[in-house]
Amino acid sequence: MASKPAAMTAIPASAPAAAGPLARFLRADRPAVMGILNVTPDSFSDGGQFFDPAVAIRHAEQMAADGADILDIGAESTRPYPGQKPVDRDEEIARLAPVLPAVIRLGLPVSIDTIKADVARWALDQGAVIVNDVWGLQRDPAMAPLVAERGVPVIVMHNRDDADPAIDIVADMVAFLARSVAIAEGSGIARDRIAVDPGIGFGKTPDQSIEALAKVRALHQLGLPILVGASRKRFIDRIDPSPVTARIGGSLAAHLHAAEAGAAIIRAHDVRETVQALKVRSALGAAA
Repeated sequence: MASKPAAMTAIPASAPAAAGPLARFLRADRPAVMGILNVTPDSFSDGGQFFDPAVAIRHAEQMAADGADILDIGAESTRPYPGQKPVDRDEEIARLAPVLPAVIRLGLPVSIDTIKADVARWALDQGAVIVNDVWGLQRDPAMAPLVAERGVPVIVMHNRDDADPAIDIVADMVAFLARSVAIAEGSGIARDRIAVDPGIGFGKTPDQSIEALAKVRALHQLGLPILVGASRKRFIDRIDPSPVTARIGGSLAAHLHAAEAGAAIIRAHDVRETVQALKVRSALGAAA
């Protein structure tokens, strides 16, 4: 049989992060799975479903039981579609306060999904160990210094205020994330504490999200671990019309593609199914 072309050879998920604080959250056998917990009334895929603290905690417990490696909790919708309602720091912390400490007690690493340094500081004080900034340290100027001061890993995501179908989305993604990395390093954040996220669905048309995911390998030029979160995103509906709650097949296909492209972390709503898919992929690769 002919050998697989170099462009299609899978990159080990852990390759960019052999050492350092971020590496302890990653896996050598498959991409780590980050379970999503939205304690918001308006998130695009599960708005209001886990707004009740008791329900949110039970969902976190279930994701832990289903094999999540990391739990990512957010209390302000960052939905990439119209309808997102910004909240102030006090409201964001008030939503987190009855949930975050209980989630931390589950024993898994917890990531705080926020663009506000004050909220990140509060969450880190409670025991969160990763900051996930969907604006890549480019919105709140206090965020990068806070992350540097605390010495925690940070995920920087590509984003845009508005989608522009005329631009080269991959070039824009690489340039934006290179700027985020420069901000991070300029603030004293070591490279072994940084992961990059192409921001599937954010500031992109559905077709641009497809292109960004198809060409996610381009981010390897930054030399950092890659997180991909394509779970239930609108581009799936573009390919196969389907409501948000009926996109698990598309989500799994997207995440298996990301794993093949060398993603180190997969951010997903459907944890059990995602873990199973990645385990099967790993087993098949080992057997081959």
